[in-house]
Amino acid sequence: MTINEPGIEAVQAARSRIEAVITRTPLIPSHQLSQPDSNVFLKLESLQTTGSFKLRGAANKLAALTDDEQARGVITVSSGNHGRAVSYLSKKLGVNAVVCISEAVPGNKVKAIRELGAEVIISGRTYDEANQSALQVKAERGLTFIHPFDDYHIIAGQGTIGLELIQDLPEVDTVIVPLSGGGLLCGIAMALKSINPSIYTIGVTMEHGAAVHESLKAGKIVQVDEYPTLADALPGGLGDENIYTFKMIQKYVDETVLVSEEEIADAVRFAVEEQRLIVEGGGAVGIAALKNGKICKRGKHTAIIISGGNIDTGILTRVLQGKAGNR
Repeated sequence: MTINEPGIEAVQAARSRIEAVITRTPLIPSHQLSQPDSNVFLKLESLQTTGSFKLRGAANKLAALTDDEQARGVITVSSGNHGRAVSYLSKKLGVNAVVCISEAVPGNKVKAIRELGAEVIISGRTYDEANQSALQVKAERGLTFIHPFDDYHIIAGQGTIGLELIQDLPEVDTVIVPLSGGGLLCGIAMALKSINPSIYTIGVTMEHGAAVHESLKAGKIVQVDEYPTLADALPGGLGDENIYTFKMIQKYVDETVLVSEEEIADAVRFAVEEQRLIVEGGGAVGIAALKNGKICKRGKHTAIIISGGNIDTGILTRVLQGKAGNR
């Protein structure tokens, strides 16, 4: 069966559908990261209402559900930020929401989801184990499943970042994006390359348990182990039945790179001390990659997507004290 991937038209439709719900986030220059021949800009998705880019895809998906799908209630699996976005939007729509998470999700993210009125089910040590629980509960209760990344409407919603980026910085030639399951990366890369195929797109993730990176090397989806990481929004596998993101990343993304825990911690500190920004580990991986020379092709106009700012205050304190990031 032929699967039609979301294209630029789907992204444009998503922008119209969600513009009343999301924030058009600022694109700011980073003089600290720039060089004489390379200007660097930060796209602050950390300033979305729920603290991450996830609001875009979730808003587009929930708006596309039928009345019956909404009435049955929704369920999702999350490492925190997607669950928070689904919970926030479900509350606004009067839709019952269930969020399955693993024991590894930081307490601040769990608390935020619960405060929005969603039912939280904590199951398993890893994201993939929580995903299995979500699918089981979905089947038992007849709920509507909201996939956190491998979904047509989710990808199109995340792609709206690309439209904003190229409107605010038409000369952008390199874009650095945090990478987990790939919904953010492939949505942005597809949108940008549909407008300007020469834009160089880079995905960045943590060095241990990098599912997409390892799958790209193997030329097929492979399973990886999950490890504790400061980039707690990024772990998790692609799933055996991945429909969109892996193939779209193969098609639209030029490079993926890995950063260490120490480099992620340093990037979080840099964001606070030099940029006056609160950024979570997963949101800071692009900064980490650029600061540590992991980007092979540094453009004249480079944009880094700061994907989220929902860092636990205890974790942030340890990072700022230099007590986190060492494996």
